[in-house]
Amino acid sequence: MSLFLFLVLVALVLGIIGFAAHGLFYLLIIGAVVLVADLTYGAVRFRRGGRKHRLAR
Repeated sequence: MSLFLFLVLVALVLGIIGFAAHGLFYLLIIGAVVLVADLTYGAVRFRRGGRKHRLAR
């Protein structure tokens, strides 16, 4: 879960910098790609999350 939130934060920061800074439009594109990849990862992970996980003791 923390990886998912971290990647969303990275995508948001890259998107803001890419939008605000003149000539850094490629950062906006990279941020969008990271966001799409992160949402795909999250969807796959949460879809198969119905199994009970064993706790390590």
